[in-house]
Amino acid sequence: MEQAQALYLTTDSSNLGNPGRDYFATTHWSVVLTAQRTDTTRAQAALAKLCQTYWYPLYAFVRRQGHSPPDSQDLTQEFFARLLAKNYLAGVAPEKGNFRSFLLASLKHFLANEWDRAHAAKRGAGQTMISLDDTEAEERYRLEPVDNMTADKLFDRRWVMTLLEQVMARLRFEYAQNGNANLYEKLKDCLGGSRASAPYAQLAAELRMSEGAVKVAVHRLRARYRELLREEIAQTVTTQGEVDEEIRHLFSLLSA
Repeated sequence: MEQAQALYLTTDSSNLGNPGRDYFATTHWSVVLTAQRTDTTRAQAALAKLCQTYWYPLYAFVRRQGHSPPDSQDLTQEFFARLLAKNYLAGVAPEKGNFRSFLLASLKHFLANEWDRAHAAKRGAGQTMISLDDTEAEERYRLEPVDNMTADKLFDRRWVMTLLEQVMARLRFEYAQNGNANLYEKLKDCLGGSRASAPYAQLAAELRMSEGAVKVAVHRLRARYRELLREEIAQTVTTQGEVDEEIRHLFSLLSA
């Protein structure tokens, strides 16, 4: 994953291209903002999908605030229950910014009003709004570095890592769908490396391809990775113009 991060950090974003207007027509955060009053069902579905993807950064934020694993699970679930409530979207407006900022601000507001956990068992009225793997959540949290990182910084870093995991999962799926799963597995480590460090000759022998063909395949893999990265980020902002700004901000967090 570090190699994948390095790829984008060392790439000139002006040469990456854009997802295009057709993609932004179905961007999830844009759907939430534009469909909330005229098509609530569509807006709720879009919001639920985003929440399902980015639940762990929220859980990590709550845990870093000092809450126990059971309370963190309860609080995260209840937050989603309220976020996905039918009347909640009325307060969502474009000026509230991208989905990442909106979600963290909303969580902080929620936690400020949920200090008493005496009624944790009643949260969410017994309903599971977002599927959270309790064991997975805590196992992932135990792997977080033991340092003085604030809850806000941990949230931001886990957001970036979740984003990259989504990109890699989509890339892997696309290659597998096209019958190129083995090619992906062989080339994925080249994503963040320079041309000089990539063992093209060795890969060529393993894949029974020419070295030139391997170089072309790596170029295509990197190009598709960058496209998917832009698409994933586009799902959490409202306009094309915000994509590059969000990219710069998110990856600055990794080098901080």
